[in-house]
Amino acid sequence: MKRQLTLGTKHSIQITVTNKMFAQFEGELIHPVYSTAMMVYHMEWVSRQMILEILEETEEGMGAEVKVKHLAPATEGTMLTLEATVVGLKKNFIITKVLIFSEDRVVGEGEVTQVVLPKRKIQTMIDYKKN
Repeated sequence: MKRQLTLGTKHSIQITVTNKMFAQFEGELIHPVYSTAMMVYHMEWVSRQMILEILEETEEGMGAEVKVKHLAPATEGTMLTLEATVVGLKKNFIITKVLIFSEDRVVGEGEVTQVVLPKRKIQTMIDYKKN
């Protein structure tokens, strides 16, 4: 890693809920609200953005664990802010707490754990699985 993140480092993004983010399975709409699957995706995305600037050319980050609580619905057009805060650093593991909110209410919260590995090690794991 080029440099170390520190506890308390924050990063945030904003998204607007679209109908492509609705709860659906196999193309069938279940609920016309922000889905838990998209929430997990966005939690990982805001957390990944934090590590992109610290990765060496030979390194890559991988998701290792996601804990999520979907607390409130968000309808189409709702602006959501996702804020990730580094809460744990253990060797090559980076743990972020993520809050998702719209104005004054919390829509979701969770924790994302990422591991930073050499690209060659990741490729070795992929090659091993192919055989």
